[in-house]
Amino acid sequence: MNNEPAVEIKGLWAGYDGHTILEDINLTVNQSDFIGLIGPNGGGKTTLLKTIIGLLKPERGEIRVMGKSVAEGRCHIGYVPQYVDFDRQFPIRVWEVVQMGLLGCRRPLQPINKADRETINYALEQVEMADLRQRAIGDLSVGQRQRVYIARALATNPQILLLDEPTASIDPQVAGAIYDLLGRLNKTVSILMISHDMNAVSSYVKSIGCLNRRLHYHGDKEVTEEMLEAIYGCPVDLIAHGLPHRVLSNHTHEGGTHA
Repeated sequence: MNNEPAVEIKGLWAGYDGHTILEDINLTVNQSDFIGLIGPNGGGKTTLLKTIIGLLKPERGEIRVMGKSVAEGRCHIGYVPQYVDFDRQFPIRVWEVVQMGLLGCRRPLQPINKADRETINYALEQVEMADLRQRAIGDLSVGQRQRVYIARALATNPQILLLDEPTASIDPQVAGAIYDLLGRLNKTVSILMISHDMNAVSSYVKSIGCLNRRLHYHGDKEVTEEMLEAIYGCPVDLIAHGLPHRVLSNHTHEGGTHA
């Protein structure tokens, strides 16, 4: 078994058109990790994912995917972006959307073979969408489409899934089902997920990082007061789902003690 980290990032700086967004990022995503990243808009979360998959070239630093360069290792990555624009009237079926996941790591015009069809079927089964394989993607609900996009990412048999706000615009009940699905997938795939839903992050992931240009990550599930003040500039507290489950340790400030 290959024990290489799924993703290893050292001293990463990245941005757009000379404007630096990420500063000195160091992160190791080990196999079987399920990491949730939180942080403010514009803090660099999506930029980090784009850099990992090679859509954005680092200004400096190094990224390794399964011990390989990004160019060589990107086929080990399944990516689910936050927004997928499409024409709801365009006649493309669920099966064909998932099949598109094979394109990035294949020779041009390489035909689909029996093994590929089995891979696509298995990806659809994993997200419980096999019965709708012939349905037009535009006829699905938002939650069903999100499952299809996850299946598309799984079609490459990835070692790691990168997900950018996978439950954005989805109602809480459907979002819970998506997170349950990710929990099952995490038995065989490492996951790095961006989310603004701190309740969900605290309930489902194994460890949490905070990103606002710089990354604060200690490999565990607790988010300290110092981490949140570093990225948000003020104390933040959280009670998950109204239960006595917390990701923040007790802390004090001038107004008293917060649990």
